[in-house]
Amino acid sequence: MIKQTIFGTTKDGKEVKEYTVENANGMSFSAIEFGAVIRKVFTKDKNGEIADVVLGFDSVQDYENDDTYLGAVVGRYANRIGNATFTLNGVEYKLDKNDNGNTLHGGIDGYDKRVWASESFADEKGEGVKFMLVSEDGDQSYPGKLEIAVKYTLTNDNELILEYTGMSDKDTICNLTNHSYFNLAGHDSGDVLNQLIWLNSDFITEADEQSITTGKLIDVKGTPMDFTTETAIGDRIDADYYQIKFGAGYDHNWVIKGYEKGKMNFIATLRDKASGRKMEVYTDLPGVQVYSGNFLKARIPGKNQAKYTRRTGVCFETQYYPDSINKPEFPSPILKAGEEYKTTTIYKFIV
Repeated sequence: MIKQTIFGTTKDGKEVKEYTVENANGMSFSAIEFGAVIRKVFTKDKNGEIADVVLGFDSVQDYENDDTYLGAVVGRYANRIGNATFTLNGVEYKLDKNDNGNTLHGGIDGYDKRVWASESFADEKGEGVKFMLVSEDGDQSYPGKLEIAVKYTLTNDNELILEYTGMSDKDTICNLTNHSYFNLAGHDSGDVLNQLIWLNSDFITEADEQSITTGKLIDVKGTPMDFTTETAIGDRIDADYYQIKFGAGYDHNWVIKGYEKGKMNFIATLRDKASGRKMEVYTDLPGVQVYSGNFLKARIPGKNQAKYTRRTGVCFETQYYPDSINKPEFPSPILKAGEEYKTTTIYKFIV
């Protein structure tokens, strides 16, 4: 079942639609045209009680004023580009410096602040909504007119499938992700420190004090970054370890074990023991940024006036590695003219 409503209007008068999609099991999600934001995900716990497990806001204005990317698609290049500069085909491109002299999530005018076109659909996988955006040549200072779409499909297996496609008329770089903050105890339940993470990863990309990758991989074994066995987020989040100190907690890219281009991988789980809710994450991308909401400040009240303070949500941002355009040893984020950008991430909810 799909329901379409008007969520609100932007400050410059653009109407923003919201879509709510429900499956046969009573699981549902809501998404809006502003930022292609996933605004709500309702799923059952072990007692059959339903709760909303993603952080979000109740008005367009709150999303316009937000600086934490709640639930949005970020791009043209998710995560960071060092010194806000890259070179492609011998040409240097200078980008917005919006993060300590670096570029974060596309720059000042990111895709999270755009109103996307939209349409609902039903196919053999389930029902959902497709969001579409045209990013002109030179937009955010990136080369190439990039036409992108993201499809959110809800299946009767309680999977939320995110499918990204895109094509550019010039060689460019492309790295799209979703920035949802998950809290499996409920979006308004407080911090996520007791929730447990498992990651299919033996390495992280080392980051410097500005969260820019150095090009070096760190073996997680024997460090607080080791989630090869399921571990509570809060167990080592304030450990005396340089990577933890640099990120003020977890805000790092884990290298997916067994990555092959185009191959889906089971990469992560998040579990809340009290509610019995568990989320599995699958992707065909080489990395995942796990961010423990270290800089959430409750500056803007969340849904139903919830206070999203520090570490009240955790993100699993599937991606090419941060600054990979400037690190030739990393998987390449270059999208050639006329070639299709295509990637899939799945969040599956189980009890």
